[in-house]
Amino acid sequence: MIEGWRWYGNLDEIRLPEIAQTGARSIVTALHSIPYGDIWPRDVIAARKAEVLKAGFDWTVVESLQVHEAIKRGEGDLGSLLANYRQSMANMAAEGIKVICYNFMPLLDWTRTDLRASVKGGGTCLRFSIHKMAAFELLMLERQGAEDEYSQSVIADAEVWFASASSEEKDELVTAIMAGLPGAFPRYDVAGLKAALKPYEHLDRNALRQNFKRFLEEVIPTAEELGLKFAVHPDDPPRDLLGLPRIVTNEEDIRWILSAKDSLANGLTFCAGSLGANPANDLPEIARKFADRIHFAHLRNVRKDPDGSFEEAAHLGGDTDLTQIVDVLLNEERRRVAVERLDSEIVFRPDHGHELLDDENRGAHPGYPLIGRMRGLAELRGVISGLEHRNTAA
Repeated sequence: MIEGWRWYGNLDEIRLPEIAQTGARSIVTALHSIPYGDIWPRDVIAARKAEVLKAGFDWTVVESLQVHEAIKRGEGDLGSLLANYRQSMANMAAEGIKVICYNFMPLLDWTRTDLRASVKGGGTCLRFSIHKMAAFELLMLERQGAEDEYSQSVIADAEVWFASASSEEKDELVTAIMAGLPGAFPRYDVAGLKAALKPYEHLDRNALRQNFKRFLEEVIPTAEELGLKFAVHPDDPPRDLLGLPRIVTNEEDIRWILSAKDSLANGLTFCAGSLGANPANDLPEIARKFADRIHFAHLRNVRKDPDGSFEEAAHLGGDTDLTQIVDVLLNEERRRVAVERLDSEIVFRPDHGHELLDDENRGAHPGYPLIGRMRGLAELRGVISGLEHRNTAA
């Protein structure tokens, strides 16, 4: 397995020479300053790659070539947007990119309610509190129908929190919910989010699926021609939010996506954290069933509460057995070598680390601290080494 590290380029407070000290081999990055729907110019891709290579890394995985919201809604001049997307694919392939990680979450990316929840023993983590999310939807956003999507006990807790929360705490909640939006793009306030949600009012699960299927039909044949692999990222959290459907949440969703355009180029980013937040998901089993279509992996862990809340755990300290998942991925790599697949090694990266020691003073993107992710990478490196030693001895 290839040790990767997500880097936000000139938007990142963590520099490439620092990342080199973690031992990671591959940078996972994107051109976050380019607006969604615009073409990624080849010369800009080449400049980013030259910067990465000069620092001693490779760059084979893009995270993410974002899908324009009009494509998700199925509205507007989709022909031009899809043509631009395919041209960006061609420009990336010409510069040696092999895997495109992307998601199909409407409007928002990953969503949390707390960016610095306290961790036992010190440090902080990302957290999703179901009652804070309910408070936001019901009492701040005042979204019609939201009351039907939360239990009465959660709503009661939401009302208690809202009644006692200060204006600063409510502002912090809005900031946290907006924090998952990638790149240098403006975040919404409550009024702005209300307006942004209007075009999605009639987008249900079936319509989003059909729009996703059209997207795959438009881009996967081009990916096959270019030698690219697509790797859809599961929804985070794996539940509907803000009245928006989420359609990449479990085994059934993944099976539908991979069969919607049945091609090796149509694959999965196996995110143990996103899938792990759904208590119904058997992650090792999902990894085994779709192993041949896993083109990229996010290895992180979560600790779940019975009410639907969860928080980022230490990489080896949450509810998910990451050792089992790594074992599945190593077995898949050996299978690929045996059948002479060129993409035998899977790039993975530690994800959403805790803020530890002086991480909180760095100003890094939420969930992407230096020391916390380095700890996660070291733990995963140990797991991989131990499993490989066992397999060699056997």
